[in-house]
Amino acid sequence: MKRASLPGAAELFRPTREVAAPDPVVPEPQPSAPASAAPPAPPQEAAPAATGRVRHDHKITVYFSEEELLALEDANLDLRRSHGIRVDRGRIVRLAVAQALTDLAANGADGFLVQELRRQ
Repeated sequence: MKRASLPGAAELFRPTREVAAPDPVVPEPQPSAPASAAPPAPPQEAAPAATGRVRHDHKITVYFSEEELLALEDANLDLRRSHGIRVDRGRIVRLAVAQALTDLAANGADGFLVQELRRQ
């Protein structure tokens, strides 16, 4: 029996079109800021990919009780069912954290975050 001749890896994984090399990026010199200058603003979220997901640079682990996790899942299902919003749990949590930090910056000791943390 004659064996079929199969292409090698180089033929299978060859580029199908020529890709131009990107122009080298030369960083512009940054002017030195005085020590009393305000810190730079935090970076904005990266632009969403074609799937709507956003790539993030850092990761943390957050532990939830069973009840908290079920409430988060219920909120996610309610967003989808009642409002037509499809979102992952991480985005809900990131938005909640952003809201709490905004409230803290705007209201300080009178804000929701400080008041809740003092109750615990």
